[in-house]
Amino acid sequence: MGYLRAISSLGCPDLSLSEVFALAERHQIEGVELRSLGGTVDLPAYFTQRFGAPEKLRQHCPPGEIVALATSFALVGATSSSREALLQFVPWAEELGVKRLRVFDGGRTADATEIAEAVGTLKWWHELRARHGWQIDLMVETHDSLFTAEAIERFVTGAPEAAILWDTHHSWKRGGEDLLVTWRAIKSHVAHIHVKDSVSRPSAQHPFTYVLPGDGEFPMAPLREILQAEFSGTVSLEWEKLWHPYLPSLDDALVAAAKRRWW
Repeated sequence: MGYLRAISSLGCPDLSLSEVFALAERHQIEGVELRSLGGTVDLPAYFTQRFGAPEKLRQHCPPGEIVALATSFALVGATSSSREALLQFVPWAEELGVKRLRVFDGGRTADATEIAEAVGTLKWWHELRARHGWQIDLMVETHDSLFTAEAIERFVTGAPEAAILWDTHHSWKRGGEDLLVTWRAIKSHVAHIHVKDSVSRPSAQHPFTYVLPGDGEFPMAPLREILQAEFSGTVSLEWEKLWHPYLPSLDDALVAAAKRRWW
């Protein structure tokens, strides 16, 4: 089967759009997930300032290379202003033919109240999407509260149409789960996957420290084997350089990943 490899521009936050594409091409990476450009995560504002209109932006983008636009929107705790900020992404994504907007789960506990709120926010989106005939859809990152198989399963029971962006590191490190067990439980809903590596040494923000792919404890080898056999979506190296400046460059991370055949 085989999956498509991508990078998140979170790993090279100060680069321009053309520089991100060039980095991906240099490392033979098939897809780009846009989270930050030119030092900002406000992509609609960046696009407007640099390109003016969605049709102008399309002229600068290789067809199909952008696999997702990553927003800061969260299903739990959504406000009128955060919903409006999410909708600013839509015309750009529609013009580019991008399939997914990344949103966060939000919340802290994944209890019944939070699950109901997340499902309700997703229902708002799908009703709006159907009304306007948009092609773009959301994928929900398992980031804040939905990082165990059990929590994700309860969410998709209420929202069976939901597409999941599985943050594997969160399920492994925060959830303490065997990733092959998690995968078997949620795989029918997974559209996109984030991978990264770390060691069990505290850093400024976490009880662990991110390291170059292959230098850490993340069980990539068994995960890679099962994904290559069973997954045809996108696996993205989410190199969090914007949030963790101590990290080496994304260029260095990709060199290490290729040398070690990490993914």
